Amino acid sequence: MENKEIQKLLDFIAQSTLDEVNIETSELKLSVKRYGQAPVVQQVVAAPAPVAVAAAPVAAAPAAPATPAAAPAVASNRVTIKSPMIGTFYRSSSPDTPSFVEIGSEVSKGKPVCIIEAMKLFNEIESEVSGRIVEVLVENATPVEFDQPLFVVEQ
Repeated sequence: MENKEIQKLLDFIAQSTLDEVNIETSELKLSVKRYGQAPVVQQVVAAPAPVAVAAAPVAAAPAAPATPAAAPAVASNRVTIKSPMIGTFYRSSSPDTPSFVEIGSEVSKGKPVCIIEAMKLFNEIESEVSGRIVEVLVENATPVEFDQPLFVVEQ
């Protein structure tokens, strides 16, 4: 099972009302349990010991209040670019090259803004909107969770 397939599966589970899901194949063992706001995800890929992976908070019901750390409050002309996956956030393609974007940089839809390393794969993350970067919310080389805010773009 590829990284994108696993991410789609986790997205589907996050959108569902299920509190517990267990999936086991010859190459993957996935166990998701939802406790209040933050689910716990365990993933084992041909290894004897499970690898714990933290997943993004998922609301149990539509009326549940959002946690203060879930997303910063932004003005109506500002859009948050969020992480599409769990991994390690990098602002540039290598330590020797400049960051993809800085505060004040103009971005257009489809322009790379960062890289997220997940399972030894380096995934280039593209902007979903056009505008100007006004905030970088994550430090370079730090872990990020699915749906975690990365940048704030002023349109």
